[in-house]
Amino acid sequence: MTFFVPVVVRGYELDTQGHLNQAVYLSYAEHARWELLRAAGLPQDKLIASGVGPVVLETTIKYRSELRGGDEVTISCEFGWASGKVFSMTQRVEKLDGTVSAEITVVAGLLDLTARKLVLDPGERFRALAEQPELLGL
Repeated sequence: MTFFVPVVVRGYELDTQGHLNQAVYLSYAEHARWELLRAAGLPQDKLIASGVGPVVLETTIKYRSELRGGDEVTISCEFGWASGKVFSMTQRVEKLDGTVSAEITVVAGLLDLTARKLVLDPGERFRALAEQPELLGL
């Protein structure tokens, strides 16, 4: 299942060329991931109280088309599940006209906050905690 978050590019996020600073794409992607978790019933405080937290292990960004101040975009999130301690997420930053501005791939895990080690089956843990696990592709 793909989840979408709308964002409007703000003037203070622009670089000297007048387009969205490359580091802000990471903030947009992070914001969308947290919004997805919140919508699934997994706000940050609930995750912390349950002793786990998501961690990003690797991020790849492919920049496709510039964004300028005032552009309206959606950031999509789609989980990819496999066996093991890690999972992936594919995200796209897309203008309302369908132009793709960036493609972001994340490899992540779910950290046991006490043991400081990755949970063996993050999908199962998310499924047990989430109110709407289908939003997470579970």
